[in-house]
Amino acid sequence: MAGQVNQNPATKAAPESPDSVDYEIIELLFFAYRDFTSDPDVILEKRGFGRAHHRVLHFVDREPGMTVADLLDTLKITKQSLARVLKQLIDSGYIHQIAGPEDRRQRKLYTTKEGKALAKALAEPQSRRIAEAIAESGPGAREIVTRFLASMKNKSDD
Repeated sequence: MAGQVNQNPATKAAPESPDSVDYEIIELLFFAYRDFTSDPDVILEKRGFGRAHHRVLHFVDREPGMTVADLLDTLKITKQSLARVLKQLIDSGYIHQIAGPEDRRQRKLYTTKEGKALAKALAEPQSRRIAEAIAESGPGAREIVTRFLASMKNKSDD
């Protein structure tokens, strides 16, 4: 039944072969993502924002001065999709952009004081959730989780 996944992966065997579908892990990832994004979703909704705004704000805050081109490459979205979200964040005072020093057409992005505060407010509940899950998982869990998630990314993104 949906939502009633075995919560103890150690009690279930891995798929029989590499061609088997690992529904348990797939469902755990679905549920983990749902819950991981739920706290920030509440904060974002109060401002009329969604997950796309969260991603843009996160990466701009983590890499001050990144260009629009860098952000497009990081997020793997269209210019049209980014333009709408970025305009809303700029108009709302969370991000500002400045022309590049060498190329005035280049736009460098920075979070404002309000943008930094919002990025932190969005990251804190997620960070707490991660810390709790890693603590419950035992010694060495952070390294295993980090390696697992890095392995899940497309190799071309490195």
